Amino acid sequence: MHRNDMKPATIAAQAAGAIDMASGGVVPPLQPSTTFVRDRDYQLVNEGNVYLRSHNEAVRLGEDILSRLEGAADTQLFPSGMAAIAAVFRTVPNGGAVIVQSGIYWGTTKWIRDFCVRRDITLHEVEASDTAALQALCAAQQAQLLFIETPSNPWLKTVDIKAAKACAQSAGASLVVDSTAATPLLTRPLEMGADIVMHSATKVINGHSDVLGGVLSTRVRSPLWEAICMDRNEAGAVMGPFEAWLLVRSMRTLPLRVEKMCANAMAVAEFLSQHPEVEDVLYPGLPSHPGHALASRQMTGGYGFLMSFLVKGGREAALAVAGRLNLFHRATSLGGVESLVEHRHTIEPHTGIPENLLRISIGIEDVDDLISDLNQALLG
Repeated sequence: MHRNDMKPATIAAQAAGAIDMASGGVVPPLQPSTTFVRDRDYQLVNEGNVYLRSHNEAVRLGEDILSRLEGAADTQLFPSGMAAIAAVFRTVPNGGAVIVQSGIYWGTTKWIRDFCVRRDITLHEVEASDTAALQALCAAQQAQLLFIETPSNPWLKTVDIKAAKACAQSAGASLVVDSTAATPLLTRPLEMGADIVMHSATKVINGHSDVLGGVLSTRVRSPLWEAICMDRNEAGAVMGPFEAWLLVRSMRTLPLRVEKMCANAMAVAEFLSQHPEVEDVLYPGLPSHPGHALASRQMTGGYGFLMSFLVKGGREAALAVAGRLNLFHRATSLGGVESLVEHRHTIEPHTGIPENLLRISIGIEDVDDLISDLNQALLG
């Protein structure tokens, strides 16, 4: 019997206590079957399993581990982070309203804007890291959802989750927090009042750049949550058993990976902040960051693995630095064990991203090697 007060590192390493009871194996099994048999009296052999869309052991185990890491009443896995976001927003009725943080991951913003147009939903965008601006908007508008992302991608802005909850209540909205860049280990939004927390499991929760997935966890089993669960099951927005099995495998090392990535990121940020070829560093772990004090209250054990920095000399200088890097892979995404670099203006030139901004995701490599690589690339 496993205690309910186990620390996150133990929950993750032990896969919440799961083993293969049939063989005695210490690794939870993979069951790929899409359907489950009944006996001659047409009774289910296993009462919990009828059909894969609704029932799979690997998916349920992944959801159990994440619920325990988040301190959640329930968790649902999805085939991608965007599928998880879509499931939340599909609960908003035609003609409704939502409040969304500006300057978040562009894929989220674009999908929400298009969805709101299709469904005749009023969309209010606000710089949610400015608590006064958020309070003013929520006091003036009623909405079904308030959606924030903290730390934000790629600006690394920090939003006060407790204040956002109060703002959501004044607007009659449920608070949804994208906590992908914080992970369940660094920030637990549900404990700060959030109604639902979302992650792109593709990122650091999986951490090996080989699984696409999304997560929603809820503070309570509300009517909103029940609507999300029903929609996921009936619309079929489910994670496959192999992906769920890989995700469970990856989560067993999540605390170790996050600890190393955060330590590496802090050292890299401090190095870049002193470099003569760097104009500015966006990382909440730096005392110079506008959201540092808030991040220090909301984040425990580190400030994350994601950061952006501005290269002196403009667009061409930034692209040249990216091109000279040898250890940082030039690739989209974040949160993997390998370090990545991306010139965001190339990806989203229409969003106001500075042309000299490089976003980097710090992995688990030797930090001195990462710093050396960045230094040679910056010095040319």
